[in-house]
Amino acid sequence: MSDTWSDTALQTRLLAHLEQVARDRNPFLASAQHFFVQQYIQQEFSRWGEVTAHSFDFQGQSFTNWILNLPGQNSHRPPILVGAHYDSVPGSPGADDNATGVAVLLELARAFAQQPGRSPLRLAAFDLEELGFVGSRHYAQALHDQGEPLGLMLSLEMLGYCCHQPHSQQYPPGIERFYPDRGNYIAQIGPWQSIPTMVRLWRGFRTAGVPSQWLPVVNQGQAVPDTRRSDHVPFWDLGYPAILITDTAYLRNPHYHQLTDTLETLDLAFLTQVCQGLICGLRRL
Repeated sequence: MSDTWSDTALQTRLLAHLEQVARDRNPFLASAQHFFVQQYIQQEFSRWGEVTAHSFDFQGQSFTNWILNLPGQNSHRPPILVGAHYDSVPGSPGADDNATGVAVLLELARAFAQQPGRSPLRLAAFDLEELGFVGSRHYAQALHDQGEPLGLMLSLEMLGYCCHQPHSQQYPPGIERFYPDRGNYIAQIGPWQSIPTMVRLWRGFRTAGVPSQWLPVVNQGQAVPDTRRSDHVPFWDLGYPAILITDTAYLRNPHYHQLTDTLETLDLAFLTQVCQGLICGLRRL
């Protein structure tokens, strides 16, 4: 685990990212803010390497996913793709959904540019997730059409809401008896074949001091529709190994898709630990 100074520095940087990204950035109804956040992501990514624009069309307009490729110690391994969406629902600042994911994505760029992991790392800021994973679906399909392999896809979706109160965590029907009733952990959701990977990530989170729970699914999560609500889904559906990393969204956070999804509702210490845990876990892959 990092020393106290590094923890403080990381939390300060995460907050700085959040202050730039957490604003109504719906691409249709808040286009100026949406453009501002795109520019911020480009600026931050470009500090660590060449940024690639992956453009796609939707309802007669062009939209963009922003991609940064970072080398790994073993260039022959397929890349690990880590994605987070940067759009928000109309009227919401989207601090947890998904400014937290974007902030962590930007800090992964710093960490792995300065000290590469074993595998090449590809970071993707996706647009139009809130309209049905449109950006990630276009990107996943493009990779599939090109026959490009991925070692793993991680979707970062809402990472900063934590509650230690009893019964603060809800669950889809039927699984509540297997998991804690306090919403103070980070969740991993992936196919049962990815359990060894989720264990490695769990060790990374444990090193950073944050509890983690994992939920293995079968058949692309079809039996539990709540597991199919982020940018990992297009990758699941095309046969890529993919894991959702989340604070469980509306199953915990009462500000989900609301005007009240603001910075003040976030637990920055928890978010910092999640970021540290991801860095540590990804270094194990």
